[in-house]
Amino acid sequence: MTRQDTDAQTVIGRVTTGMRVVDATGTEVGTVDLVQRGDPNAVTVEAPTADPGSSLDELIESAAVEEPDVPADLAARLLRSGYLKITTSGWAVYALAEQIADVADQRVRLTVPLADLAREE
Repeated sequence: MTRQDTDAQTVIGRVTTGMRVVDATGTEVGTVDLVQRGDPNAVTVEAPTADPGSSLDELIESAAVEEPDVPADLAARLLRSGYLKITTSGWAVYALAEQIADVADQRVRLTVPLADLAREE
């Protein structure tokens, strides 16, 4: 694990559900609905050789992974990195652990604007 990964895990460890979320522009975008710490071994993007006909989407579905609800390649990245699921006014979005700039005063500040976050499918 790199220092950046360790720092991201430390920051995400201070986030709790219900915290307000502010994007890089300073706009309040919603609240934290789910906090998932990263697991470097959670998911790989390579299909196992035992069943070469399975797609990555099918493999993730068969593993009963309900969150994050995004395409398989992005889901694998979110699970490895750690992520926040953020409820906005109308949909949910996901922020990678490394997209968290700071956590203070019951507020999460992101390094990116809302438009750069992955939307739930």
